[in-house]
Amino acid sequence: MTLLLIQQLTDTAKHLADTANHAVTTAALPAEDLRFGDLLIKGGWVMIPIGILAVLGLVIFFERYFTIRKASRNESNLMVQVRASIHSGNLESAIAICRNNNTPLGRMLQKGLLRIGRPIKDIEGAIENVGKLEVSKLEKNIGILGIVAGIAPMFGFLGTIAGVIKIFYDISKTDNISMGVISGGLYVKMVTSAAGLFVGIVAYVCYHVLNMMVDKVILKLETDAIEFIDLLEEPSK
Repeated sequence: MTLLLIQQLTDTAKHLADTANHAVTTAALPAEDLRFGDLLIKGGWVMIPIGILAVLGLVIFFERYFTIRKASRNESNLMVQVRASIHSGNLESAIAICRNNNTPLGRMLQKGLLRIGRPIKDIEGAIENVGKLEVSKLEKNIGILGIVAGIAPMFGFLGTIAGVIKIFYDISKTDNISMGVISGGLYVKMVTSAAGLFVGIVAYVCYHVLNMMVDKVILKLETDAIEFIDLLEEPSK
């Protein structure tokens, strides 16, 4: 009888030890990390338009960035060649140089060269009109970035409202205010708000960067146009 009692006590102690070891092992396991993709999915359907706005903004920014950068390259060599051709009286050569250059400045100078023989005011007007067209080409789609910068945070706010609605709906459905019940709505609120603000801030910065680049191109085109008009007036001085 004594041996049987001892055996039972031994088995009980062993079972308790195994249970304790299992609990310690389970507690020692690290919590599962929340992946970035899973976090975005928790934002719900509002993340779809925010993602579309993000892609649209990036495409427009890089397309306009490289276009404006190409238009803003240094064209001092073009002005030197045009000046040399005009001084030598070779107008056709100057026109050909501008045509082959294929830049906003080249097209402006070409229009001015084609108007040589008319009053200076007419030449200035022709160059100015071409310049306006070239600037409008550079500014194409930049305004969409401004729209993205304004709309993206609004979608984030819409996600916040959707998250609050989800929280109250889950509470009314379960009659429970535990963290597990309201966590789904909180995810929608926080993820969509953060994503909308992030996309809006990036689009806002990109919008102003492109505008500053265009302003520099406009200033350079105006400076070169004035230099060209002065060049045409030199023989009459």
